[in-house]
Amino acid sequence: MRLILFFDLPTFTKQDIKRYSNFRKLLIQNGYMMIQYSVYSKIFNNRDAAQKHISFIQDKAPKHGHIRIMMVTEKQYSKMKIIIGGRTNQENIITIDPMLIL
Repeated sequence: MRLILFFDLPTFTKQDIKRYSNFRKLLIQNGYMMIQYSVYSKIFNNRDAAQKHISFIQDKAPKHGHIRIMMVTEKQYSKMKIIIGGRTNQENIITIDPMLIL
């Protein structure tokens, strides 16, 4: 399973910027990788682990702004179409097809 987290947090005041920075650091410290600005992804072994992590994010989320989480399988994620740009180095390392490893 993979969680894809999208967020749009206010950055009008210094306090807003601090909340934004702290939330972003929390994601990175918990193993999320940045796909694009304000779009992060993390892999989980199963649906239960992903559900527990969603509860963790709900507890730690700032009170203002927008945060959305989408749960997808690795198969669904691998079918994502990239229109411009390419895979990040982290995506190339993490999304190795296990069938290719001998």
